[in-house]
Amino acid sequence: MEIHDIIGDTPLVKISEKLYAKLELYNPTGSIKDRMAHWVLTKAEEKGELNPGNTIVEASSGNTGISFSMLGSVKGYKVIIILPENMSEERKQMMKLFGAEIIEVGPSDFKGAITLRDKMVEENDSYFSPNQFSNPENISCHEWTTGFEIKKQVTAAKLGHIAAIVSGAGTGGTMMGTKASFERFYDAPPEYVLVVPEETEFHGIQGIGDGEDYLIDRNQMDMVAEISTPDAITRAKRLARENGLLVGISSGANVLAAERWIEDNEFEGIVVTFLCDRGERYLSVFNA
Repeated sequence: MEIHDIIGDTPLVKISEKLYAKLELYNPTGSIKDRMAHWVLTKAEEKGELNPGNTIVEASSGNTGISFSMLGSVKGYKVIIILPENMSEERKQMMKLFGAEIIEVGPSDFKGAITLRDKMVEENDSYFSPNQFSNPENISCHEWTTGFEIKKQVTAAKLGHIAAIVSGAGTGGTMMGTKASFERFYDAPPEYVLVVPEETEFHGIQGIGDGEDYLIDRNQMDMVAEISTPDAITRAKRLARENGLLVGISSGANVLAAERWIEDNEFEGIVVTFLCDRGERYLSVFNA
């Protein structure tokens, strides 16, 4: 067994009577982004787009950068990650530990990170960008893994109908891919609730609300739930103390949005959300 063999097939954990969550922090680097990174790199190698001697260059708010840093190192590629300077120090250190070079741009400047990435790739033929923000393989990954796993787990545990899927979006790949999977494999589609930061400009829910919708199509969402950074942090801390789940800030936002949806709706079955990453990479934020 190799490291990529333990990506995915994450547990579906009970948060409350009506709420269950995919425990994505069980992936090797501790986040859901391992799924997409492995899928995209594998597809690029199969298509001859990524070859020995290439350098992987990507813009990231953190978790994707960590995943590409780990997988790139294992596969023998040099990795360069471009990210806003206000991302957590723990994330930056993890990328460096996996051997990546990091380049920082201004606070929350995701557009600047993407622009610099594109410029670097254009100027060097040996540079390859996974292009996570517009790559359709990002969606395909979750269509054929994440969404399929949820249906299988809910069916096996006899949890009944899935009334809603609740998720934030960085690129939007998780939500759009899960939705595509449910449309393919599920007879009674759930409602889709998109979680976004309440703050209109700078926010602290790292990993979602990265400036644009990218792959997400809000017209296909049934609801948009706004969660503030302080509320997301508070709910993440409660998950540690009450459920034994040390998770990141976006996980707190997802759970809080799901709980609010449950309070506001009468339904049969359960709601499913995502615990996207581990909380250790946010200790400097939690303790600030």
